[in-house]
Amino acid sequence: MAIDKTPVLKRCRSLGLDPVFLGVDKKSKRQPRNSRRKVSEYGKQLKEKQKAKFIYGVLEKPFRNYYRQADVKKGQTGENLMTILESRLDNVVFRLGWARTRREARQIVDHKFVAVNGRKVNIPSYLVKAGDLVEIVEKKKTLQRMKDIVEVTGGRMIPDWLEADTENLKATVKSLPTRDQIDVPVDEMQIVELYSK
Repeated sequence: MAIDKTPVLKRCRSLGLDPVFLGVDKKSKRQPRNSRRKVSEYGKQLKEKQKAKFIYGVLEKPFRNYYRQADVKKGQTGENLMTILESRLDNVVFRLGWARTRREARQIVDHKFVAVNGRKVNIPSYLVKAGDLVEIVEKKKTLQRMKDIVEVTGGRMIPDWLEADTENLKATVKSLPTRDQIDVPVDEMQIVELYSK
């Protein structure tokens, strides 16, 4: 499996992204270099795609597959793409505050901490649907690691499309998120233009 090992702050700086969207509360002390070169239209579109891929931790091939899925669905392709990315299981775990960072959320899913509708799921790219019950497996709820994480992420805002029971580490997906419920700074229309060439 391919893994992106780029230092988070360095990548955030190059993409002009706030590390908060990845759950990282550090700030880079370095200032981005002021490039006088004019960025082409293609360059802007590519940057938006790289931003989305980096935030959600998706590599090129799966990202292209998500785009194809979004293109086939009814509605606007860009909004569909963002909804698909947001409904990934690792993202849901992060949004619920069961992980400090998106990378940790991926690891928690990988290590079989999470069950969907009573079945253990260890696939971070698993797409949740409206009405799904997501919970931390009973054995893992009492682990000190989970207690520490919940204590740190206690103040995190849980989105409207999720209904969480923080004490019992359970949540229900009320509905799939709409674009205005997704607070990620990505211009999805640029991505659509890039792929539709």
